[in-house]
Amino acid sequence: CGQIDIGNAATPMTARMAGGVPQANGTMMPEPTMNADHVGDAVVYMANLPPDANVHTITVMASKMPFVGRG
Repeated sequence: CGQIDIGNAATPMTARMAGGVPQANGTMMPEPTMNADHVGDAVVYMANLPPDANVHTITVMASKMPFVGRG
């Protein structure tokens, strides 16, 4: 069993981030997104590991995201 945490993959749900979203300090700021294909690549990597290996947890996120683990 493995867990994948995804940060700011570019989808219709994250499209508004380019115009600015609320930040922890109360300001509005645009946030970077990444191609959602990178998430798929991580899933394929995890699925192709042999039975004696496991990725317990992995975080795939856009570079320069202002925070890790919020949501």
